[in-house]
Amino acid sequence: MRYEDAVESLFQAAHEQFVAERKRLAGELRAAGDKVGAGKLAKLARPPISAWVVDQLWWRARDAFEALFTTAEQLRRGELGAATAHRDAIARLRAQAAQQLGEAGHAASEATLRRVTQTLSALAAAGGWDPDLPGALSADRDPPGFEAIGISNVIPFPVQPRAPVAAHHAGDTEAAAEHHRVEREAHEVQNAAHSEAQSEAQSEARLRREREAATARAEAAARLRRAEVERARAAAERHRLEAALRTARGEVAQHERAIVKLERDLAAARNTVEQARRSVVDLEDRLAQLDN
Repeated sequence: MRYEDAVESLFQAAHEQFVAERKRLAGELRAAGDKVGAGKLAKLARPPISAWVVDQLWWRARDAFEALFTTAEQLRRGELGAATAHRDAIARLRAQAAQQLGEAGHAASEATLRRVTQTLSALAAAGGWDPDLPGALSADRDPPGFEAIGISNVIPFPVQPRAPVAAHHAGDTEAAAEHHRVEREAHEVQNAAHSEAQSEAQSEARLRREREAATARAEAAARLRRAEVERARAAAERHRLEAALRTARGEVAQHERAIVKLERDLAAARNTVEQARRSVVDLEDRLAQLDN
């Protein structure tokens, strides 16, 4: 298996199976001796759902995608008559994206479809997928000139108007009107992207605050658990020491009683010895008298 083949297979996998499929394909490349390709594949990030469905459109709606690229190239050449076909191509791909999302069990929300439309416009403006391989986006794309927070008054793809001629020609008047309509629609797309970027920035800020609050709560809970564990450990140690103290005191009392008993036994033994000594002296005296 070549690296390019593994990429194609990976980005056609279901979104929820992406990570497992990446691991499997990287293992196959490594087993085939392509350690460099396996390393590159393992680093490919799972795309957001909006980029994932654009990848699926490339693999499942190639004709509509080719129409998107063809009409975009015509517009770059100043062929304003292609604007309608270009809008139709984007609309067709957007509708198929909603269908793909539904079939895969994902919500086709307006925010997701808007990101899909922007990525399609960006690919059309670029005329291709570079630097990614076709159908292998790992992230959404913004049309040229868009910054992270959005910049107004940028046309999603360059349109070169025809050279001016006499204004009384009806064809030129229609071409000018079509040109203005294309610019107006481009500005509307840009403004929608700007609003979405602001909304996403606010959502990200809110999520960041929520994550920070959740982290703070988790840290506080962890500190409380550690304190509870320490208190339990101290209580267990106190219980152990108190039990040991009771045992030691019992042993001391037992030994003290044994000492008292031994002292009584010793006194009795001394008394017995003294009596024996007196008996010895008495017997010795009697023997001496008999000798005399």
